[in-house]
Amino acid sequence: MSLIPYLLAYAGIVVFVVAVIARIRMFARMPMHLRWELYPVPHEASRAAHGGSYLEEVDWWLKPREVSKAAELKAMGTEILFLEALHKHNRPMWRSSFPFHFGLYLVIAATALMGAGSVLAHLADGFAASGFGSLWHAAVVLTGAVGLAISIYGALGLLQRRLTSPDLKDFTTAADVFNLAFFVVAFGCAFLTFALFDRSFTLVSTFIHNLVTLRFEPVASGQAGLMVGVSVSLLAVLLAYIPLTHMSHFVGKYFAYHSVRWNDAPNLQGGPQEAGIMANLTQKVTWAAPHIQSGGEKNWVEVATMDYKKYGGGEKK
Repeated sequence: MSLIPYLLAYAGIVVFVVAVIARIRMFARMPMHLRWELYPVPHEASRAAHGGSYLEEVDWWLKPREVSKAAELKAMGTEILFLEALHKHNRPMWRSSFPFHFGLYLVIAATALMGAGSVLAHLADGFAASGFGSLWHAAVVLTGAVGLAISIYGALGLLQRRLTSPDLKDFTTAADVFNLAFFVVAFGCAFLTFALFDRSFTLVSTFIHNLVTLRFEPVASGQAGLMVGVSVSLLAVLLAYIPLTHMSHFVGKYFAYHSVRWNDAPNLQGGPQEAGIMANLTQKVTWAAPHIQSGGEKNWVEVATMDYKKYGGGEKK
């Protein structure tokens, strides 16, 4: 096992973090989105049960709004962990998508447990040999093995649907197929390493420990060392690759929910909503139609106040 897997692991982590930050900045700087304004909104916990909103109140703009972060977190948790919307609206897709995503969460949890266990072992002598350390290690093995297995199962199911389902034919690109195949290969290699050489996750735990402590030592020799190196390298490349593609939807989904679906902040004079709307009105209209004659030069205010009679429309607005 050479130095390459260690270098790829560090590079993958750096690229992932930088790319995710760049995605967050990109979404945060976008113009104000057209809001759904459909109710109920989860953070109105007391009204969400009957589908209401603060607009039911007389003089609602003069009264304090209910914003329950706990209710938001509950709604986010069920959606993230169990893909609630997909389960409700597309059950066949959910049967593959849920194990794929949940398995990925378990793999992330196993990796986090190995990293935290490495720190605890470094800080507390005898941690690994203690009863708590044994339970910790058992949790690593369980989450890691189960996570890899069900994620591979889900990825294969999604790949099969992408390749055979008529409903997805028009929405499936070569990139979609490649992404799922990449997951199958990377996770499959990791699972084979576990099944053939590392049933106790000792080798990969040692690799994580070396990453944390900046030790670039081989964790094994021969085929075992080769398989660990290959699987780690594939996972590192996959980690760097994810936020560079549309698989970074985990970032966009946060903004889609909080800025579009759940954004019910009132547009009050002098408030941030008013500023966002005014900024949108100054955007150039880059498309044209019989009722929209912009040429890419006029903004929305100018377009909305044009004389439409010359274009077969009604009176000037």
